Amino acid sequence: MKECCALFGVYAPGEDVARLTFFGLYSLQHRGQESSGIATTDGERIHVYTKMGLVSQIFDERVLSRLWGNIAIGHNRYSTAGSSRRSNAQPIVVEGPTGRIALGHNGNIVNARELRQQLEEQGYNFATTTDSEVIAYLILSSPRKTWVDRIRHAMRRLVGAYSLVLLTEDTLFGVRDPLGVRPLCLGKLDGGWVLASESCALDHIGAQFLREVEPGEVVVIDAKGMRSYKEKRATKRGLCIFEYIYFARPDSMIAGRRIYSAREAMGTRLAQEYPVAADLVIGVPDSATAAGIGYSQESGIPFTEGLLKNRYVGRTFIEPDQRIRELGVKLKFNPMPERLEGKRVILVDDSIVRGTTTPRVIALLRRAGAKEVHMRICAPPIRYPCFLGVDMASSWELLAAHKQIPEIAQFIGADSLGYLSVERLIEAVVLPKELFCLACFTGDYPVPVQLGMDKLALEPPKG
Repeated sequence: MKECCALFGVYAPGEDVARLTFFGLYSLQHRGQESSGIATTDGERIHVYTKMGLVSQIFDERVLSRLWGNIAIGHNRYSTAGSSRRSNAQPIVVEGPTGRIALGHNGNIVNARELRQQLEEQGYNFATTTDSEVIAYLILSSPRKTWVDRIRHAMRRLVGAYSLVLLTEDTLFGVRDPLGVRPLCLGKLDGGWVLASESCALDHIGAQFLREVEPGEVVVIDAKGMRSYKEKRATKRGLCIFEYIYFARPDSMIAGRRIYSAREAMGTRLAQEYPVAADLVIGVPDSATAAGIGYSQESGIPFTEGLLKNRYVGRTFIEPDQRIRELGVKLKFNPMPERLEGKRVILVDDSIVRGTTTPRVIALLRRAGAKEVHMRICAPPIRYPCFLGVDMASSWELLAAHKQIPEIAQFIGADSLGYLSVERLIEAVVLPKELFCLACFTGDYPVPVQLGMDKLALEPPKG
């Protein structure tokens, strides 16, 4: 399961904004490994460089030296809408009668098809297959006079998830949809301002975390300072719960809650909800390590690193040969037989989606000598697909959509299986249930959708 994208923006006259953006994107690499890009402005022109691959593979001193200016935005991409190709890499730069903007987008617009058709009928020509370009042209096509009003006008027509960073020749903007599906935070740098998907990116460049960009808010940063404009907040909220379960880095803060602490508490609740006699607790690295520790502390069963992860395995454009392909999950994980031999093991993981990786991990542990493997999952059963920016399987591919828990346990090869309940998950996060989108567990979507169809049923925006 992949989350759509990472965003970074900086307004810092006198600073090397391209270099700051590079380090911001580097710290957010976990949110997208398909492509990366940086756009800067020197007050007169917008400069942009995008390429397929990882941040460290794309940018070097030569590239960064050509991205000059005092404002920059950056983007790491994993595609959920639009195919994987360089033309879809972001930030995208678009131009129209009202001016030129660069834009980076995290999320998914569920009425993008209808909006794109309307824009094409108005004469706009699209260079990409992304919904992000739809957002950009929607802003450019607005009849409003100022950039802020154009953005706010576009927001009233967009349905779905979008956190945005934008720049014009002289201004940086941060935007978050009224549901607040994807995170975006605001920080202060000496002489400047920073926007980022997660607070860990602020830490890496020495910026001070100030607050979250609020749902429905437009943040404007220019020579006059920082200003805020707010759209009417949606009656429902929709922060994706998987930010806490899997997507965000453990050292980040979202909605005032440290991700590591939330995951540790998930493990604690799992031990309370599904205790079992065992010798060892293992957390699947790295996203379930904290939950494994929480399970161990609550149950009194020792925690150990029975699986080691190759942390240098990232996206590669070198195709493995058949022999390497057949090794499958062993490229990523390697068991420790000396610790597992003859042991009853509790294996804690963040989620089960299609059920393709979990059986292989359990088989690895058994081949390494584990006597029993008891699976514990931090997320409730995922029974419904996501339409708001998570690359999640269609309904028929979701294991829990067509199998009961005992059947799933047998399918993955576990001696027992326990999923954290929605109620205990919310307890672990220690935030109101109404704050979150839980649709992948419950089917209760924060926006109207017709499941299993490309065309989504939407009420036309008013105004």
